[in-house]
Amino acid sequence: MRQLSSLRRITLVLSIFFPAVSYGSAQETVHIDAQAQTAPFPHFWEQMFGSGRAILSLRESYREDMRAVKQVADFNYVRFHAILHDEVGVYNLDEHCKPVYNFAYVDQIYDGLLKNGVRPFVEISFMPKKLAFNPDDLHAFWYKQNVSPPKSMDAWDDLMQHFAQHLVDRYGIDEVSQWYFEVWNEPNIDFWGGIPRQQSYFDLYAHTARTLKSVNPRLRVGGPATAAAAWIPEFLKFTAENHVPVDFVSTHAYADDTVENLFGTSEAIPMDERVCRAVAKVKDQIKSSATPDLPFFLTEWNVEGMMESRDTIFVGPALANTVRQCDGMVNMMSFWTFSDVFEEGGPISKPFVGMFGLRAKGGINKPDYYAYGLLHQLGNERIPNASKNVIVTRTPDGGLAIAAWNLVDPDQHGAATTLDLDFAHVPAGARVTIQRVDSDHGNVLREYAAMGAPLDPTSAQVDQLNRETALPPPEETHLSQDKLALTLTPNTLALVKIQP
Repeated sequence: MRQLSSLRRITLVLSIFFPAVSYGSAQETVHIDAQAQTAPFPHFWEQMFGSGRAILSLRESYREDMRAVKQVADFNYVRFHAILHDEVGVYNLDEHCKPVYNFAYVDQIYDGLLKNGVRPFVEISFMPKKLAFNPDDLHAFWYKQNVSPPKSMDAWDDLMQHFAQHLVDRYGIDEVSQWYFEVWNEPNIDFWGGIPRQQSYFDLYAHTARTLKSVNPRLRVGGPATAAAAWIPEFLKFTAENHVPVDFVSTHAYADDTVENLFGTSEAIPMDERVCRAVAKVKDQIKSSATPDLPFFLTEWNVEGMMESRDTIFVGPALANTVRQCDGMVNMMSFWTFSDVFEEGGPISKPFVGMFGLRAKGGINKPDYYAYGLLHQLGNERIPNASKNVIVTRTPDGGLAIAAWNLVDPDQHGAATTLDLDFAHVPAGARVTIQRVDSDHGNVLREYAAMGAPLDPTSAQVDQLNRETALPPPEETHLSQDKLALTLTPNTLALVKIQP
């Protein structure tokens, strides 16, 4: 099929996601008691982000995106692949086939994160070719990482010992003990070439975990970092029976993972529910294990990506809905990714090709960049609410912050909806502020199309796009008889604040 032009493609995406709403609105009444008992609401969805691979973090474009995202979601950790890739230069052999370690680029990578107030969530991957059992076992990604097991476990242990000791010597154990060390990435699929796959990964994990702990027991190590929420019971059974250290459990789940892959069934589970259904499954598996209190990190996730939806306003409501469902079941969720400085398929040729990040090529803010900024303003105490379309929180100053949305899946056409917010125990006529990400606010695709959809936007064009899509000051109003009617067009995410 002949490809659409960039301008026509952007226009098509706009027409799919933001149809004119000319018919009646749905309506829902949401009761909110400002004095209701609250539950802790740590911002688990914004404490960590993923990104492509280690070497990308040396680019200024990557660091600019990191700084920009930290402004709207004050995240603490970043995770990326391939710290041991040959392009980082960690491992070599001398003329006597003795290992030579070089951590110069590792230092620059981690120094750059720490300088910007972000700690590494260290994914230990992939295999240096000169340590690989099969130097030609290369993954299909553009940067061709080696997914082979090591040719010698003793040599792997030595690499892990030198790697960990170097980090402790350089940064100090008080700092490095606040990091996390995750062994490999998605070993249950083609990112790991060991045979048999599961048992060979468990062996790698055991060697890695024991070596890290031998350097310093305060180092935190975990796994199995699997795709599609796999291997958790088997992994925890193995670590318990073999007395292998494990400080946390990690796995991945995406909204467009298949139900069969996530759950081993043929149930009809909507994409909007799959991530948190997988989270609940893993949480139960941890609780049923010999180590029921281990922290749980979902170290990769994202919303469904059909029809390039990850560049659209759909992500905001889908993100908020996932936060609503997953609350209380996971310690951290790492959105994949914070930036489109990303090269799994090679250099990105143009902005808005459906990539994972919050910022498009050139540093253009996508709608989900602004959506994260809205959700960041939620309080850290949640007031329970039965609605599937709101999150109600209490802010530190005693006010309320409410996320409200109208989620319409990418393959559906939706109507506007009105949420009638009915408050109890708030001051009469309380001041209200409202911010939105919708088709008219924070929606860069419309401005990009109007600009002519340039393949390589200039710095001036990027600045213009970010300036035009920056959210305006909040709308201001007051409660009338303790009520607020909030009309939301399809895929609007709104933040409502009731001042104390």
